[in-house]
Amino acid sequence: MKRIYFDHNATTPMAPEVLAAMLPYLTEEFGNASSIHAFGQNAREAVEEARAEVAALLGARAAEIMFTSGGTESNNHAILGAVAAAPGKTKHIITSAIEHVAVLDPCRALATSGVDLTILPVDRDGLVNPQDVRLAIRPETVLITVMIANNETGTIEPIEEIGKIAAEKEIVFHADAVQAAGKIPIDVEKLGVDLLSISAHKFCGPKGVGALYIRKGTPLNPLLYGGHSERDRRPGTEDVAAIAGLGKAAEMARVGMHEESERVRRLRDRLERGLLERVTPSWVNGGQAPRVPNTSNMTFPFIEGEAMVIALDLKGIACSTGAACSSGAVEPSHVLIALGLAPEDARATLRLSLGHQTTEEEIDFALETIPPVIERLRLLSPTYKKPAIA
Repeated sequence: MKRIYFDHNATTPMAPEVLAAMLPYLTEEFGNASSIHAFGQNAREAVEEARAEVAALLGARAAEIMFTSGGTESNNHAILGAVAAAPGKTKHIITSAIEHVAVLDPCRALATSGVDLTILPVDRDGLVNPQDVRLAIRPETVLITVMIANNETGTIEPIEEIGKIAAEKEIVFHADAVQAAGKIPIDVEKLGVDLLSISAHKFCGPKGVGALYIRKGTPLNPLLYGGHSERDRRPGTEDVAAIAGLGKAAEMARVGMHEESERVRRLRDRLERGLLERVTPSWVNGGQAPRVPNTSNMTFPFIEGEAMVIALDLKGIACSTGAACSSGAVEPSHVLIALGLAPEDARATLRLSLGHQTTEEEIDFALETIPPVIERLRLLSPTYKKPAIA
């Protein structure tokens, strides 16, 4: 059976060049990067080269990059560490209703321990209004955290405008860039962020490694204690192979971003147009907002999204109903509910996320395969009425 992968927002296949960059540090170059002998210094060189590549991808300085185990740790460290480092007994943080759970959950955990939390609404396209951010700020606000690109809809938030507000009020600003890094240009100086999270496996790197950008001078407490790695910000022996892989993935993303983004955008747009023409009713969530080029979130009423995912998988197409971290959740997507979708429509939604290996032929196959699957599932629904043939 021909198998097609349309779930790149969950994870991406590792690029062969990334694997090649990692292999030496899984075999003969096994040194501890904190050791002062030649074995250790060879490992240290690999770590610092990767740090420079990640910094170049983000428009940062190498010293401002801290390696982590991935996006979840980076988000938790940014949020918990920034709030812990902020002075004062009364503290307030601001986030949005469409954040990934790796942001919302640490924010809610802080709220249970006495930190005031404001969760801002979004419009029908999933965009935060920067003026809502301004109006939510209090004298005790210590952190604003808003994602750059949403993991379910791909919508790109007005980060630069929010960054100006945060800077004006001298509030630490964190952005979750896990779904943006490697897909769209990121310049931390232009965006005005103080903290920014990325994850390697979202742009053809290995799983289990990510990074947190920390602007020089930003107060941030460590989450862990027990060593002097990462400039005393994160203890533990560095995973040199994974870090080398992240560095290579960052380099490849930076060099090939423009051409690849335009190629994937054309495929995504063709897929959307074809499905909208072939399946009625249907719509694209966040389609009127700026989006990352690879992501399409489409609602096909009168069916269950999980039934669609299973049926399409049997036909050879891998996709999802939303965030992989929320897979199996009984409740409909909190992102789609925040956009104003009814629960039944939120449950009738597919996320189709394309990637580096997606081809025109795969789009053709999807357009031939998806509509009949949807029609078959709709005929099983007690609420669906098949349109009369004119």
